[in-house]
Amino acid sequence: MKRVLTGTGLAVLLAAAMPAAAAPTGPLPASAVPQTVEIPAGPFISGSDAAEREAAYRLDRAAYGRDITRREKRYENERRRETHVTGAFAITRTPITNDQYAVFVRETGWPAPGVAEAVWKGYRLGHSYAETRRFAWNNGKPPEGRGDDPVVLVSHADAENYASWLSRRTGERWRLPTESEWEKAARGTDGRRFPWGNAFDPLLLDSADAGPDDTMPVGMFPKGASPFGVLDAAGEVFEWTATLDDHGRFIVKGGAWDERGCGACRPAARHSRPALLKNIVLGFRLVREEK
Repeated sequence: MKRVLTGTGLAVLLAAAMPAAAAPTGPLPASAVPQTVEIPAGPFISGSDAAEREAAYRLDRAAYGRDITRREKRYENERRRETHVTGAFAITRTPITNDQYAVFVRETGWPAPGVAEAVWKGYRLGHSYAETRRFAWNNGKPPEGRGDDPVVLVSHADAENYASWLSRRTGERWRLPTESEWEKAARGTDGRRFPWGNAFDPLLLDSADAGPDDTMPVGMFPKGASPFGVLDAAGEVFEWTATLDDHGRFIVKGGAWDERGCGACRPAARHSRPALLKNIVLGFRLVREEK
C-alpha cells in the first residue's frame, strides 16, 4: 500500500531532502520575530447557530446578487454553538508576513513561495494562473512592495517548517493553532459573529466589499481587532490550522481578500483544504506555547 504523507510527516520528509544551509549566528532581528497577543485559559463560545448562518447567507446574497453560498450549503458544516475550553497560549497578532518568511527562506534554503502553472490549473480554483504572478517570489525574494503583506502560496508543510525554524531560532515553542485556539483568539469569549461584534462592517477588514481585491499590509484595520487585540482575523487571507477534518484535510479559517458579503469571514466559518495546496488567498499565523 502506498503511504500518503500530509502535515507533519510531509514536512519532516521535505526538510530532510533540503540542502543544508549555513548555521545562522546571532539572535534574530526583532522584526523577524512575530508580535503576539496573550490568550488566557478558559471557556469561550464556539461555532454558530441557525440564526447566525442565516444572517451569513443573507450577507452573501446581498453582495453577490444570488444565493450561491446557500445553494452550496457552505456554512452547514460549522461546529454547533457551544462552549469550548482552551489552555493559555499566545498567538501572532497578524498573519506571518512576506518579510518574516523571507528570513526563514534565506537561512534555511527552503523553497520560496510559488506554484507551477500545471499544478495551479490542476487545483481548478476561481483565479487564473496569471493572477498568481503578482504574488510570486523572484530569486528567493518577496514581490516588490509586498514585504508587509501576508505570505501566501504556502502549503501546510511550509507553515510547519517555518514554525519549526522559528522555534529553533528563538528557543520557544511555535506551532500552528488548533481550530479552537484560532477561533477563540479571533472572536473572544462571548460568541460574537465577527471579531469586532455582531454586525458586518466592510470598512473593518480587507475583503472585496470595500478593499482593493488584493492582499494589504497586515494590521491596517485596528478597529477590526478581536477583543484580545488580534488583527486581520476576518478577511485578508484564510489561515491554515493544525486541525484535520474527517477526510484528512486541514481546517482553514478567516475569510480572504476576494470574498464578498463575507459570511466566510466569520470566525465560526470553516472549510478544509488538502495539505499540499498553495493558494493566493491562503496564509497562516502561529501560536507560541506558554512556558
